[in-house]
Amino acid sequence: MPRSTMWSHLVLIGATALLLYATWQHHAALMIGAALLLAAATVGATGLRRLLPLTAFALAFVAALLLPGPRLGVLDLLAALLVLAGLGFRILQEQITARQLAWQRNTIAALQAGSERLADARDADAIIRAGIGILDKLQVAPNLAFVAYRHGTPHILAAKGAFEAFLERPIHPSDNNSRSVQADHWVAEEALALLKKPQRRRFHVAPVYGRASNHLGVLILTRSESDPFDEHEKSVVASFARLLGAQLGQWHAIRDLRDANDLTLRSLGAALEHRDDDTGGHTTRVVTMSVRLARRLGWDEDQVKALRWGAYLHDLGKLAIPDSVLHKQGALDPGERRVIQTHTTIGYDMLQDLHFLPAETLDLVRYHHERWDGTGYPSGLRGQNIPDTARLFTIVDVFDALTNARPYKPAWTRDRAVSEIRMQAGRQFDPQYVEAFLRMMAEHDEAHLVV
Repeated sequence: MPRSTMWSHLVLIGATALLLYATWQHHAALMIGAALLLAAATVGATGLRRLLPLTAFALAFVAALLLPGPRLGVLDLLAALLVLAGLGFRILQEQITARQLAWQRNTIAALQAGSERLADARDADAIIRAGIGILDKLQVAPNLAFVAYRHGTPHILAAKGAFEAFLERPIHPSDNNSRSVQADHWVAEEALALLKKPQRRRFHVAPVYGRASNHLGVLILTRSESDPFDEHEKSVVASFARLLGAQLGQWHAIRDLRDANDLTLRSLGAALEHRDDDTGGHTTRVVTMSVRLARRLGWDEDQVKALRWGAYLHDLGKLAIPDSVLHKQGALDPGERRVIQTHTTIGYDMLQDLHFLPAETLDLVRYHHERWDGTGYPSGLRGQNIPDTARLFTIVDVFDALTNARPYKPAWTRDRAVSEIRMQAGRQFDPQYVEAFLRMMAEHDEAHLVV
């Protein structure tokens, strides 16, 4: 037993004995002292033990009045009432403090657990769902909703409790007027009207803002109890709304940056093809087909993004190739072929300062002319040593080159190009990727026949 607990028990036993003695002797002052000692020994106690000083003193005083002996006076009675009031007030304060501590511990635990979910969230919907989950664990209210605009119409994007029945439901003005959520909060009013009156006897609405006061949505909390939301609860909800807004704002900023990067790389790819492809459209075609094939193979979105960016930039190095070589009408001689082959490493070197590009993108630019049998360039990589993005993209790149005219050759038919891809499986291309590519092309052809 810890030393502090042992002393507490000894004091409790001593105070109880003292209270019994004072009661027997009808000694009011000694009874008050024993009661205060009991109160000191039960500081921080829980349950019925917290009521021990108050109960014991009340019983002792009543017993002193009933037992034969000296009668207690009016002043003794007044002092007893004051002690009872003081002990009662102390118990109430401890209960309030205990509730506040429990609330704080629950808040900290919920935020700690929820912060991991927020950090793992990969998109805005996941962030919102994680946020509502955190708010639910705070136990501020049983009915929760996050409402925000989707395609110009407010929707309940995440919910708990009674609001779950209306998840993903669009919210329209009941009077058919078009109004702004920033102007009069009609969205919150319409969302509250979805619930029965007993479910929304008390409610609280907290707007969620992101970067630069950008309005992202509104949190709605309701409960059936008649007690209003106190200032502490409103403060916690407001703090949480700021946290959610910061997380959503950061995601939106990252998304905007990603979209800007994608648009920039797409524009650069389009500019490159105008120098190398008089017919145009090569970049768009190989990007679209590569992404389709990657998703068919089950690649995650980060891999697909890296592939797409690499497809935009795969021929960047041709900017450094002389026009006399790049646009030569006939076959290239060995020296010219060595020059054209440098475009892979030149493009790779040119992209080194773009630190946002993933390694898979750079691998595609450098190695998309490697061959499965090890006879490609620039490094003569073989088989699985060739990065995935390069192995996949080279199939699509060759297919598009075969089916479109070049200065040195006419366009092949689709069937002839597909047959060539099939023949090169295990030589130039990864056999498994070729198999997936051929299935994709066959399904595409069947879809066109159906149409």
